[in-house]
Amino acid sequence: MRKHARQGFTLIELMVVMAIISILLAISLPIYQRTVTHARETVLKDDLFQMRQLIDQYTLDKQQAPQSLDDLVSAGYLRALPVDPMTHSSSTWQPVMDDSLMSADQQEPGIVDVHSGSDAMSLEGTPYNTW
Repeated sequence: MRKHARQGFTLIELMVVMAIISILLAISLPIYQRTVTHARETVLKDDLFQMRQLIDQYTLDKQQAPQSLDDLVSAGYLRALPVDPMTHSSSTWQPVMDDSLMSADQQEPGIVDVHSGSDAMSLEGTPYNTW
């Protein structure tokens, strides 16, 4: 029997472990990225839905459409503009102005819709700025 016990790992053992770790990372990283993108898309859809509802409420309450998204904040409909999850900025929202009136009492046209400022493509294959 030897007096010295074997210490450490051989180079082959280390390379096998590194190969297994690399394979697991190669499999899990795209799944993780897709999950993160899907979560950001869900937040974007919810933010757009909420802002569109608030634009409509503002228009009906004030009898005029907001002239900027900051009007929603100053009137108390929003505490602050949400951060666009695709551009990571609250200043990239793209408001859509229109001359149509929502009701007979409405005096002034303005913003009727809002879109993301991102040109990137969604998991569905459509650009975020068309949502």
